[in-house]
Amino acid sequence: MKISTKGRYALRMMLDLALHDTGEIVRIKDIAKRQEISEKYLEQIIAVLNKAGFVKSVRGPQGGYRLAKKPKEYTVGMILRITEGSLAPVDALEEENGRLDAEGDCVMMYIWQKLYDAINSVVDHYTLADLMEWEYSKADHYVI
Repeated sequence: MKISTKGRYALRMMLDLALHDTGEIVRIKDIAKRQEISEKYLEQIIAVLNKAGFVKSVRGPQGGYRLAKKPKEYTVGMILRITEGSLAPVDALEEENGRLDAEGDCVMMYIWQKLYDAINSVVDHYTLADLMEWEYSKADHYVI
């Protein structure tokens, strides 16, 4: 399993919104500049996050976005699932009665399930608030 740029950039965007939450809205062009990501690409990603209710938007020339909830209410897994879809390492884990490609896969199902459980336990354990803490602690270690 590999997380695409869409998922990685969505996490970076949500973290940026959380870190720059002063009660005011944050403009996409400011996020794009800070994160060094294409503004057009961020607009596509923010549309998905907005539709999912993860962000609130303000339209107009001075418009922008802010988080719809507190950072501690968003897990990394929530954000990745909105942008990436399922995080299952094999299709058979996604479907109710998933079809296995070969008889040998039945034996491997135990491993695929363990891998899926491990992925979920990590991404569902950490929140945007945790990422903010890590970002702030990183700034505390600045050395000249």
